[in-house]
Amino acid sequence: MLVWLYTILHLDLSVHTKELTAVFEKIFTPIKIRDLVLDSRVVMTAMGTRFTDNHLVNSKHIAYHVARAKGGCTLNMVEVSGVHDGSDAIMFLSLARDEYVPEMKRLVDAIHEVGGKCGIQLYQGGLGVCFDSDAAMLVPDAMSLEDIHEVRIAFGEAARRAVEAGFDLIEVHCAHQYLLHSFLSPAFNHRSDEYGGSFENRAKFPLECLEIVRKNMPDGMPLFIRMNLKDDYVDGLSIEDCIRFCKMAKAVGVDVLNLSRGNMVSAANKFEVPPIDLPHGFNLPMASRVRRETGMITIGVGRINDPYFAEKVLEDDLVDMVAMSRAQLADPEFMNKIRDGRINEIDRCCGCNEGCLDGFANLDMPHITCLRNPAVGREAECIITPSDNPRTVLVAGGGMAGMMAARTLRKRGHRVILCEVSNRLGGQFILAGSTPHKLDMKKAALEMGEQIVNLGIDVRLNTPVTAELIRQLKPDAVFNCVGSSPIIPSIPGSSLPNVVESHDIIDGKVKVSGNVVIIGGGMVGLETADLLVESGLTPPTVLEMGSAVCVDMGSARKYCMMQTIEDSKIACVTDIKVTEISENMVIGEKNGEHLEFPCDYAVFAVGSHSRDSHELKEACSELGIDLITVGDAKEARRALEATREAFDAALNFDKEEEYKYVSKPKKVVFITGATGTMGQETMKQLLSRNNRFKTRILARP
Repeated sequence: MLVWLYTILHLDLSVHTKELTAVFEKIFTPIKIRDLVLDSRVVMTAMGTRFTDNHLVNSKHIAYHVARAKGGCTLNMVEVSGVHDGSDAIMFLSLARDEYVPEMKRLVDAIHEVGGKCGIQLYQGGLGVCFDSDAAMLVPDAMSLEDIHEVRIAFGEAARRAVEAGFDLIEVHCAHQYLLHSFLSPAFNHRSDEYGGSFENRAKFPLECLEIVRKNMPDGMPLFIRMNLKDDYVDGLSIEDCIRFCKMAKAVGVDVLNLSRGNMVSAANKFEVPPIDLPHGFNLPMASRVRRETGMITIGVGRINDPYFAEKVLEDDLVDMVAMSRAQLADPEFMNKIRDGRINEIDRCCGCNEGCLDGFANLDMPHITCLRNPAVGREAECIITPSDNPRTVLVAGGGMAGMMAARTLRKRGHRVILCEVSNRLGGQFILAGSTPHKLDMKKAALEMGEQIVNLGIDVRLNTPVTAELIRQLKPDAVFNCVGSSPIIPSIPGSSLPNVVESHDIIDGKVKVSGNVVIIGGGMVGLETADLLVESGLTPPTVLEMGSAVCVDMGSARKYCMMQTIEDSKIACVTDIKVTEISENMVIGEKNGEHLEFPCDYAVFAVGSHSRDSHELKEACSELGIDLITVGDAKEARRALEATREAFDAALNFDKEEEYKYVSKPKKVVFITGATGTMGQETMKQLLSRNNRFKTRILARP
């Protein structure tokens, strides 16, 4: 039912602002929780950022939260903050010491100054501190009674410090296999003393921590908990257990339930930061049941990124509030745009997870970012300001990089001509959104195309950028965003009529039937296989040269794809080199063995390479026109890199001190000794300047 609701709730965006305000009546209905009054029902829940490397709030946190509070966010939940000195991972905030309070207060004051409200999420990370080898990893079975007592006291002291810092509420994390959830769940707690065994015993430590937190808070200050609805893929908590514990939590002073799912040791991890593969609002039926049976204020969580969908969820009284967190990561003005009726200007989260979850987990990246919003974590330095010298800029290519460049250039006052060789804007993002479960990507591309037109940009479809066009238009600068094209390997049989390319199948240009063998087990190959199964074909066989499939997918998306492979009975063969294709056979070699795979069609999905753009380069060089090459036109990668490069270049290309970097090839820098303190600091500095350098790391195993 929820997927159906999401599909139909895309109303006419041309309706009057006053009518839109009425449409979103439920979203903008205030709610009072103890003494706290919030002016809407939308919450930006806590999200890890990795902005810090010393437990302290810094200018990045402040600019990030202030941007969203100014953007109309009702409640900013500051990311998980450790309570216990010695077991806090260094890349997380902490309230384990008094010395952390002043900077935390500076963040709170900054949010309050622009009219926002904020809460802090307290936790002890359990297995989640594994990123930091210096942090003690606390797990239920290994903790002494003294350890338990120490952590309980630490929760109380952290709550005291949160109050001192001026937060409007406190949330305690009791989910996702962090320590409190680990104690509560029989999947992770195998103790035989007073803190293990029965449900009451397993609930004892989490309840003690909630009690001491409540005792250190003013009566009028709300207490939230982040709670697992149930444990998936492990023999742990049921939803009945969740309801039972929430009633206990209510008795010790908890006011609000923030209901989620997930753990660190199974595929349930995909539910914590759910990717595009999962349905919108997938947690809502269970959350609604918990709300009914506990009578507590409840926040619905899980892939809620559309204001119409959120309004319908609230109108149907499923939950009291909705978490729209990555929605506000992707667009810090999300709430203001809803309030003002500027729905068609929203940059929606598309659930790719590339910048948020994958960016957090990838320690080679300085911090999280966002495909839709490359300014995340750089809010202070990425303010779009009018150019001192507006120019005429020709943008070649209407994919995500080209549209990001064109939009940013236009907002800065430049005269933009956007040329696209096909009959539509959106490029390969449209293609990506044509595979199963990925409609949000197609929608994101189409909506961005609408924004381009509404900004008054001169859009020319079916128009390749040639040397002749450049001579005719005489632009001051050209942005080369022509993207990439599929690689067709030079192996015997690759030009046979039964050999096709995956993009043509996804785009509907080619129909295949019978037995299909797909060459390439990365994301595109497997999504092509999924598409063919969904269309009714026999599950294809996927051949991958590497030792594993899905290696180019982030963790959550990979969990989902591996489940699809299993459910659809898609056969995957790894460590195989394809040596020849015939009219009815794909031939390969695996560990010295000759293997044959009968097929009616062979499909290539082995990656992409930059499109040939030498004509652009030669014409610009001849005419003395600045040429800026970004995205896949420079090097075939993900859309995350494409939009980041396009945004940065459009923001800075006309600034004298920056132009020399964005208009020239990156320098390749090798770092030796990257595991040491100096090496890591050097690496962070270089990665933060990824428009200038390609960083390569040399480290001993």
